[in-house]
Amino acid sequence: MKTRARTVCIIQRRLTHYRVPLFDALRERLAEHAIRLVLLAGNGTPDEEKKHDSGELHWAARIPARYWLGNRLCWQSLGQHLSGTNLVVVTQENKLLQNHLLMLKPRKFKLAFWGHGANLQSNNPNGLKERFKRWTTNRVDWWFAYTQMSADLVGAAGFPHERITVLNNAVDTAELLSHRQTVTPAETQALRESLGLGVGPVGVYVGSLYADKRLDFLFDAAEAIRARVPDFHLLIMGEGPESDKVQAWCAAHPWARWVGAKFGRDKVACMSVASIMLNPGALGLAIMDSFVCEVPLLVVSNGNHGPEIAYLENGVNGLMTANDLQDYADACVRLLQNPVELDRLRAGCATSAREYTVENMAQRFAEGIERCLDAPRYDRRAG
Repeated sequence: MKTRARTVCIIQRRLTHYRVPLFDALRERLAEHAIRLVLLAGNGTPDEEKKHDSGELHWAARIPARYWLGNRLCWQSLGQHLSGTNLVVVTQENKLLQNHLLMLKPRKFKLAFWGHGANLQSNNPNGLKERFKRWTTNRVDWWFAYTQMSADLVGAAGFPHERITVLNNAVDTAELLSHRQTVTPAETQALRESLGLGVGPVGVYVGSLYADKRLDFLFDAAEAIRARVPDFHLLIMGEGPESDKVQAWCAAHPWARWVGAKFGRDKVACMSVASIMLNPGALGLAIMDSFVCEVPLLVVSNGNHGPEIAYLENGVNGLMTANDLQDYADACVRLLQNPVELDRLRAGCATSAREYTVENMAQRFAEGIERCLDAPRYDRRAG
């Protein structure tokens, strides 16, 4: 029976608000098994800070992130924070210079990656950066993969499957579900009126505002939908480097509204006015908003999504179209004009919301950490 407390340290380049519930839940679960969690967190780049999505944890230690070469390199000084640590978990990013030191120098602790297994937004998957990332994949003792898609990428790089924990990346859906239950039809109607969204169907976009989100495609699709559904309105939630672009476009289109970034109950209330969710660009955890709020998501097959795209079951809990503006707009219009199909997809969203939760993610994370601590160091030469 193990009596000595063990320590795991997770290092984050930046702490986002949606990770706070995960780390709180993970800390509690690990404590039940005499494992202490240390969280080290830094700050984002100037563009990331514009998203206004940072989080705070009173028990986390702050280690400032310093950026160079146009934010292509990042350094966080770990100092004595790793003293007595049994396991260190870092995200797999080539830009993180301290990661390379941890991999290359002799260490007394185990090292694990947490990530996608590849840069899924890379325009050159066989380029030097991605080849280097695949090389680093096998230089750790354990892997915490975002989704099964991520685990498959890690396994394809030669890392043993028995040393991979699939987390099923998620956000705090319990809080969102609680908020959803308190938003009344009267409140939804009042919000619709205050935003000037009329009485017709509303499409909503939720996410950061930057180039990979393909906002021009979103604008063109919305105009194509509006041409066929004259009372259609678009609601955009989010902030980022392209906020000014969104604000200008909405000002020129009276049937579109930009409300900035919304969180918690405010976000759920805004989602309540929508029939469909549009996201033709890079998709990540916003899929959870679709599931929890039961607003079916429409995406395009552009190979630019995060690993959470694995949660989308085409025709079950959302729709994926070809990477074509007309196909995408057609699918949106068909769904808006077919209430039976819309209800069926909403039911699929509700089912997925129960499966992908931050509680389940924390449990998987804790189990993986304990397995890693109990396992011997990974000797890739013996593989």
